[in-house]
Amino acid sequence: MSKPTIADLAKAAGVSPTTVSHAFSGRRYVDPETRKRIEALAETMGYRPNHRARRLRTGGAGSIALVSSMPFAVAAGPSRLGFLMEIAAAAAVAAFSRDIALCLVPPLGPRDRLDALEVDGAIVVEPERNDPVLDFFSDRGVEVVSIGRAPGREDLPFVDLQSGTTARLLLDHLFAGGGQIGLMTGLQRRNSYLEVEAAYAAFAAEAGFAPLAVRVDERGGEQAAAAAAETLLRENPALSALCVPVDAFAAGALEAARIVGRRVPEDLRLATRYDGMRAKLAKPPLTAVDLHLDQVAAAAVDLLLARLGQPCPEPSLPPPPSLVLRASSAQAGT
Repeated sequence: MSKPTIADLAKAAGVSPTTVSHAFSGRRYVDPETRKRIEALAETMGYRPNHRARRLRTGGAGSIALVSSMPFAVAAGPSRLGFLMEIAAAAAVAAFSRDIALCLVPPLGPRDRLDALEVDGAIVVEPERNDPVLDFFSDRGVEVVSIGRAPGREDLPFVDLQSGTTARLLLDHLFAGGGQIGLMTGLQRRNSYLEVEAAYAAFAAEAGFAPLAVRVDERGGEQAAAAAAETLLRENPALSALCVPVDAFAAGALEAARIVGRRVPEDLRLATRYDGMRAKLAKPPLTAVDLHLDQVAAAAVDLLLARLGQPCPEPSLPPPPSLVLRASSAQAGT
Protein backbone atom coordinates (compact mmCIF):
# COMPACT_ATOMS: atom_id res chain seq x y z
CA MET A 1 0.00 0.00 0.00
CA SER A 2 1.44 3.40 -0.95
CA LYS A 3 2.11 5.93 1.76
CA PRO A 4 -0.45 8.76 2.03
CA THR A 5 0.39 12.04 0.34
CA ILE A 6 -0.29 15.56 1.50
CA ALA A 7 -3.19 15.62 -0.98
CA ASP A 8 -4.74 12.56 0.71
CA LEU A 9 -4.46 14.19 4.13
CA ALA A 10 -5.87 17.49 2.84
CA LYS A 11 -8.87 15.72 1.33
CA ALA A 12 -9.54 13.82 4.56
CA ALA A 13 -9.29 17.04 6.60
CA GLY A 14 -11.39 19.05 4.16
CA VAL A 15 -8.65 21.65 3.59
CA SER A 16 -6.11 22.50 0.90
CA PRO A 17 -2.63 20.92 0.67
CA THR A 18 -1.21 24.37 1.39
CA THR A 19 -3.13 24.53 4.68
CA VAL A 20 -1.73 21.13 5.65
CA SER A 21 1.78 22.30 4.82
CA HIS A 22 1.31 25.44 6.94
CA ALA A 23 -0.14 23.41 9.81
CA PHE A 24 3.10 21.43 10.10
CA SER A 25 5.56 24.21 9.27
CA GLY A 26 4.02 27.05 11.25
CA ARG A 27 4.83 29.35 8.36
CA ARG A 28 1.27 30.73 8.16
CA TYR A 29 -1.55 30.98 10.67
CA VAL A 30 -3.84 27.95 10.82
CA ASP A 31 -6.85 27.78 13.15
CA PRO A 32 -5.77 25.75 16.21
CA GLU A 33 -8.72 23.36 15.95
CA THR A 34 -7.96 22.79 12.26
CA ARG A 35 -4.32 22.15 13.11
CA LYS A 36 -5.27 19.59 15.76
CA ARG A 37 -7.62 17.83 13.33
CA ILE A 38 -4.89 17.68 10.67
CA GLU A 39 -2.33 16.32 13.16
CA ALA A 40 -4.75 13.69 14.44
CA LEU A 41 -5.63 12.55 10.93
CA ALA A 42 -1.95 12.46 10.00
CA GLU A 43 -1.28 10.15 12.93
CA THR A 44 -4.20 7.89 11.99
CA MET A 45 -3.26 7.76 8.29
CA GLY A 46 0.48 7.38 8.87
CA TYR A 47 1.33 10.60 7.06
CA ARG A 48 4.76 12.12 7.70
CA PRO A 49 5.49 15.75 6.72
CA ASN A 50 8.52 16.72 4.66
CA HIS A 51 10.98 18.09 7.20
CA ARG A 52 13.40 19.22 4.51
CA ALA A 53 11.19 22.20 3.77
CA ARG A 54 11.15 23.09 7.46
CA ARG A 55 14.96 22.99 7.60
CA LEU A 56 15.16 25.26 4.57
CA ARG A 57 12.84 27.83 6.12
CA THR A 58 14.82 27.85 9.35
CA GLY A 59 18.12 28.41 7.60
CA GLY A 60 19.43 24.84 7.31
CA ALA A 61 20.67 23.15 4.17
CA GLY A 62 18.01 22.41 1.59
CA SER A 63 17.47 21.47 -2.00
CA ILE A 64 15.31 22.54 -4.90
CA ALA A 65 14.52 20.83 -8.19
CA LEU A 66 14.59 22.08 -11.75
CA VAL A 67 12.08 20.16 -13.83
CA SER A 68 10.58 20.25 -17.32
CA SER A 69 8.10 18.09 -19.17
CA MET A 70 9.82 18.96 -22.46
CA PRO A 71 11.34 15.85 -24.05
CA PHE A 72 15.07 15.78 -24.68
CA ALA A 73 14.27 15.94 -28.39
CA VAL A 74 13.64 19.68 -27.97
CA ALA A 75 15.01 20.53 -24.49
CA ALA A 76 18.56 19.40 -25.28
CA GLY A 77 20.80 20.03 -28.23
CA PRO A 78 24.11 18.61 -29.47
CA SER A 79 25.83 16.65 -26.68
CA ARG A 80 22.74 17.30 -24.52
CA LEU A 81 23.66 20.98 -24.32
CA GLY A 82 20.52 22.95 -24.99
CA PHE A 83 17.80 25.22 -23.62
CA LEU A 84 17.12 23.23 -20.44
CA MET A 85 20.80 22.57 -19.76
CA GLU A 86 21.70 26.26 -20.02
CA ILE A 87 18.96 27.17 -17.55
CA ALA A 88 20.06 24.35 -15.24
CA ALA A 89 23.68 25.49 -15.19
CA ALA A 90 22.76 29.07 -14.35
CA ALA A 91 20.17 28.03 -11.77
CA ALA A 92 22.68 25.71 -10.07
CA VAL A 93 25.16 28.56 -9.67
CA ALA A 94 22.49 30.90 -8.31
CA ALA A 95 21.19 28.26 -5.88
CA PHE A 96 24.66 27.27 -4.67
CA SER A 97 25.50 30.90 -3.96
CA ARG A 98 22.50 30.86 -1.59
CA ASP A 99 23.72 27.62 0.08
CA ILE A 100 21.02 25.58 -1.65
CA ALA A 101 21.57 22.45 -3.74
CA LEU A 102 19.83 22.17 -7.10
CA CYS A 103 18.66 18.82 -8.44
CA LEU A 104 18.13 18.60 -12.21
CA VAL A 105 15.30 16.21 -13.02
CA PRO A 106 15.52 14.97 -16.63
CA PRO A 107 12.32 14.87 -18.69
CA LEU A 108 11.36 11.32 -17.72
CA GLY A 109 7.73 11.28 -18.83
CA PRO A 110 5.68 9.12 -16.45
CA ARG A 111 5.09 11.00 -13.22
CA ASP A 112 5.57 7.88 -11.07
CA ARG A 113 9.30 8.13 -11.75
CA LEU A 114 9.31 11.26 -9.55
CA ASP A 115 7.97 9.53 -6.44
CA ALA A 116 11.38 9.20 -4.78
CA LEU A 117 12.11 12.92 -5.23
CA GLU A 118 12.15 14.89 -1.98
CA VAL A 119 12.91 18.58 -2.38
CA ASP A 120 11.92 21.79 -0.66
CA GLY A 121 10.71 23.56 -3.78
CA ALA A 122 10.71 23.28 -7.56
CA ILE A 123 11.26 25.40 -10.65
CA VAL A 124 9.28 24.09 -13.62
CA VAL A 125 10.56 25.21 -17.01
CA GLU A 126 7.90 26.18 -19.55
CA PRO A 127 5.07 23.99 -18.24
CA GLU A 128 2.36 22.99 -20.67
CA ARG A 129 -1.36 23.24 -20.01
CA ASN A 130 -2.42 20.62 -17.42
CA ASP A 131 1.23 19.70 -16.94
CA PRO A 132 1.49 16.53 -14.78
CA VAL A 133 4.72 17.86 -13.27
CA LEU A 134 2.76 20.72 -11.69
CA ASP A 135 0.17 18.27 -10.37
CA PHE A 136 2.89 16.11 -8.84
CA PHE A 137 4.31 18.93 -6.74
CA SER A 138 0.92 20.46 -5.96
CA ASP A 139 -0.32 17.13 -4.58
CA ARG A 140 2.63 17.10 -2.20
CA GLY A 141 2.33 20.71 -1.08
CA VAL A 142 5.72 21.61 -2.57
CA GLU A 143 6.20 25.28 -3.42
CA VAL A 144 6.57 25.80 -7.18
CA VAL A 145 7.46 28.67 -9.48
CA SER A 146 7.77 28.48 -13.26
CA ILE A 147 9.99 29.88 -15.95
CA GLY A 148 7.42 31.02 -18.47
CA ARG A 149 3.79 31.43 -17.48
CA ALA A 150 1.85 28.21 -16.84
CA PRO A 151 -1.26 28.19 -19.09
CA GLY A 152 -4.42 28.08 -17.01
CA ARG A 153 -2.52 28.58 -13.74
CA GLU A 154 -2.78 32.28 -13.00
CA ASP A 155 -2.01 31.53 -9.33
CA LEU A 156 1.47 30.19 -10.07
CA PRO A 157 4.37 32.66 -9.65
CA PHE A 158 6.59 32.84 -12.73
CA VAL A 159 9.50 34.56 -14.43
CA ASP A 160 8.32 35.88 -17.78
CA LEU A 161 10.16 34.65 -20.89
CA GLN A 162 8.65 37.56 -22.86
CA SER A 163 7.62 35.25 -25.69
CA GLY A 164 5.35 37.80 -27.36
CA THR A 165 8.17 40.34 -27.51
CA THR A 166 10.53 37.68 -28.84
CA ALA A 167 8.07 36.71 -31.57
CA ARG A 168 7.69 40.31 -32.66
CA LEU A 169 11.48 40.73 -32.85
CA LEU A 170 11.78 37.72 -35.15
CA LEU A 171 8.77 38.60 -37.29
CA ASP A 172 9.78 42.25 -37.78
CA HIS A 173 13.24 41.12 -38.83
CA LEU A 174 12.05 38.42 -41.23
CA PHE A 175 9.40 40.66 -42.80
CA ALA A 176 11.98 43.35 -43.55
CA GLY A 177 13.05 41.09 -46.41
CA GLY A 178 9.51 41.09 -47.82
CA GLY A 179 7.22 38.23 -48.82
CA GLN A 180 5.24 35.78 -46.75
CA ILE A 181 6.34 34.34 -43.41
CA GLY A 182 5.40 30.87 -42.18
CA LEU A 183 5.37 29.75 -38.55
CA MET A 184 6.23 26.43 -36.91
CA THR A 185 5.46 25.84 -33.22
CA GLY A 186 4.90 22.87 -30.94
CA LEU A 187 1.76 20.81 -30.68
CA GLN A 188 1.94 20.91 -26.87
CA ARG A 189 0.25 23.94 -25.34
CA ARG A 190 3.05 25.85 -23.64
CA ASN A 191 2.70 29.58 -23.05
CA SER A 192 5.57 30.42 -25.40
CA TYR A 193 3.74 28.70 -28.26
CA LEU A 194 0.47 30.42 -27.38
CA GLU A 195 2.09 33.86 -27.27
CA VAL A 196 4.05 33.33 -30.47
CA GLU A 197 0.97 32.06 -32.33
CA ALA A 198 -1.07 35.07 -31.16
CA ALA A 199 1.70 37.50 -32.16
CA TYR A 200 2.02 35.81 -35.56
CA ALA A 201 -1.73 35.96 -36.27
CA ALA A 202 -1.79 39.67 -35.39
CA PHE A 203 1.34 40.34 -37.46
CA ALA A 204 -0.04 38.54 -40.52
CA ALA A 205 -3.24 40.58 -40.30
CA GLU A 206 -1.27 43.83 -40.03
CA ALA A 207 1.11 42.92 -42.86
CA GLY A 208 -1.66 41.64 -45.11
CA PHE A 209 -0.46 38.10 -45.80
CA ALA A 210 -2.32 34.84 -45.26
CA PRO A 211 -0.98 33.00 -42.18
CA LEU A 212 0.71 29.65 -42.75
CA ALA A 213 1.21 28.00 -39.37
CA VAL A 214 1.95 24.39 -38.50
CA ARG A 215 2.39 22.59 -35.18
CA VAL A 216 4.81 19.73 -34.58
CA ASP A 217 4.78 17.21 -31.75
CA GLU A 218 7.81 17.91 -29.58
CA ARG A 219 8.48 14.20 -29.18
CA GLY A 220 9.34 13.97 -32.88
CA GLY A 221 12.19 16.47 -32.60
CA GLU A 222 14.15 17.47 -35.69
CA GLN A 223 12.83 14.60 -37.82
CA ALA A 224 9.16 15.48 -37.30
CA ALA A 225 9.92 19.14 -37.95
CA ALA A 226 11.81 18.32 -41.14
CA ALA A 227 8.84 16.32 -42.46
CA ALA A 228 6.36 19.09 -41.59
CA ALA A 229 8.57 21.80 -43.07
CA GLU A 230 9.12 19.83 -46.28
CA THR A 231 5.37 19.55 -46.80
CA LEU A 232 4.90 23.24 -46.01
CA LEU A 233 7.60 24.33 -48.45
CA ARG A 234 6.45 22.05 -51.27
CA GLU A 235 2.84 23.22 -50.93
CA ASN A 236 3.79 26.91 -50.66
CA PRO A 237 6.60 27.69 -53.14
CA ALA A 238 6.13 31.44 -52.62
CA LEU A 239 6.92 31.21 -48.91
CA SER A 240 9.94 33.45 -48.34
CA ALA A 241 10.65 33.07 -44.61
CA LEU A 242 10.07 30.74 -41.68
CA CYS A 243 9.84 31.72 -38.02
CA VAL A 244 10.65 28.58 -36.03
CA PRO A 245 11.01 29.37 -32.29
CA VAL A 246 12.11 25.85 -31.23
CA ASP A 247 15.75 25.42 -32.26
CA ALA A 248 15.37 21.67 -32.82
CA PHE A 249 12.50 22.40 -35.21
CA ALA A 250 14.58 25.09 -36.93
CA ALA A 251 17.33 22.53 -37.55
CA GLY A 252 14.68 20.26 -39.09
CA ALA A 253 13.38 23.12 -41.25
CA LEU A 254 16.90 23.79 -42.47
CA GLU A 255 17.20 20.15 -43.57
CA ALA A 256 13.80 20.35 -45.29
CA ALA A 257 14.93 23.42 -47.24
CA ARG A 258 17.96 21.48 -48.45
CA ILE A 259 15.78 18.53 -49.53
CA VAL A 260 13.41 20.69 -51.59
CA GLY A 261 16.21 22.77 -53.09
CA ARG A 262 15.47 26.04 -51.28
CA ARG A 263 18.70 27.90 -50.51
CA VAL A 264 18.99 29.60 -47.11
CA PRO A 265 18.94 32.59 -47.01
CA GLU A 266 18.70 33.30 -50.76
CA ASP A 267 15.36 31.49 -51.27
CA LEU A 268 14.22 31.12 -47.67
CA ARG A 269 15.08 33.19 -44.62
CA LEU A 270 15.01 31.32 -41.33
CA ALA A 271 15.15 32.40 -37.67
CA THR A 272 14.70 30.70 -34.31
CA ARG A 273 14.23 31.73 -30.68
CA TYR A 274 16.94 30.05 -28.61
CA ASP A 275 20.53 31.12 -29.26
CA GLY A 276 22.10 27.78 -28.41
CA MET A 277 24.53 25.34 -29.99
CA ARG A 278 22.07 24.26 -32.69
CA ALA A 279 21.73 27.86 -33.89
CA LYS A 280 25.46 28.54 -33.74
CA LEU A 281 26.60 25.29 -35.40
CA ALA A 282 23.95 25.19 -38.15
CA LYS A 283 25.00 25.72 -41.77
CA PRO A 284 24.30 28.52 -42.31
CA PRO A 285 24.22 29.69 -38.66
CA LEU A 286 20.72 30.60 -37.52
CA THR A 287 19.53 34.04 -36.55
CA ALA A 288 18.29 33.70 -32.96
CA VAL A 289 17.43 35.65 -29.81
CA ASP A 290 19.44 36.21 -26.65
CA LEU A 291 16.87 35.39 -23.96
CA HIS A 292 19.33 36.21 -21.15
CA LEU A 293 18.68 32.78 -19.66
CA ASP A 294 21.35 33.18 -16.99
CA GLN A 295 19.41 36.09 -15.51
CA VAL A 296 16.08 34.34 -16.05
CA ALA A 297 17.32 31.31 -14.12
CA ALA A 298 18.75 33.39 -11.28
CA ALA A 299 15.48 35.32 -11.00
CA ALA A 300 13.55 32.03 -10.80
CA VAL A 301 15.78 30.74 -8.00
CA ASP A 302 15.36 33.95 -6.00
CA LEU A 303 11.60 33.94 -6.60
CA LEU A 304 11.30 30.38 -5.32
CA LEU A 305 13.49 30.99 -2.26
CA ALA A 306 11.48 34.11 -1.44
CA ARG A 307 8.31 31.99 -1.58
CA LEU A 308 9.97 29.56 0.83
CA GLY A 309 10.84 32.32 3.26
CA GLN A 310 14.57 32.10 2.61
CA PRO A 311 16.53 35.38 2.79
CA CYS A 312 17.61 36.31 -0.72
CA PRO A 313 17.84 39.36 -2.99
CA GLU A 314 14.65 40.80 -4.40
CA PRO A 315 14.01 38.94 -7.69
CA SER A 316 14.93 41.21 -10.59
CA LEU A 317 13.37 41.26 -14.04
CA PRO A 318 15.64 39.98 -16.82
CA PRO A 319 16.37 42.48 -19.62
CA PRO A 320 14.33 42.41 -22.83
CA PRO A 321 15.32 39.77 -25.41
CA SER A 322 17.72 40.92 -28.13
CA LEU A 323 18.15 39.71 -31.69
CA VAL A 324 21.34 37.87 -32.68
CA LEU A 325 21.69 38.29 -36.46
CA ARG A 326 23.29 35.49 -38.47
CA ALA A 327 23.53 34.31 -42.07
CA SER A 328 20.24 32.31 -42.15
CA SER A 329 18.18 35.49 -42.49
CA ALA A 330 20.58 37.76 -44.36
CA GLN A 331 18.91 39.96 -46.94
CA ALA A 332 20.30 40.68 -50.36
CA GLY A 333 23.12 43.18 -50.16
CA THR A 334 23.78 42.60 -46.43
